[in-house]
Amino acid sequence: MHYVYLIESVYDRSQHYVGQTADLKARIFEHNAGKSTHTARYRPWHLVCYLGFAEERKAIGFERYLKSGSGKTFLRRHFL
Repeated sequence: MHYVYLIESVYDRSQHYVGQTADLKARIFEHNAGKSTHTARYRPWHLVCYLGFAEERKAIGFERYLKSGSGKTFLRRHFL
């Protein structure tokens, strides 16, 4: 399985990050350990939601959509 996930900073709830991975638990651990340059500043993070895909290319496509303008609007409307 490949997962697209949304995380939110515990201390600054206005900070969010969308990513995709095959190992969700390990990836969240990496974000909280400061191993990602994009998320190290606002750690710790908690998982808001995730969606599983059987195919990696579909997960990548959905992640790209969520990072687009209309995808950000979708996230704000339904998850934030």
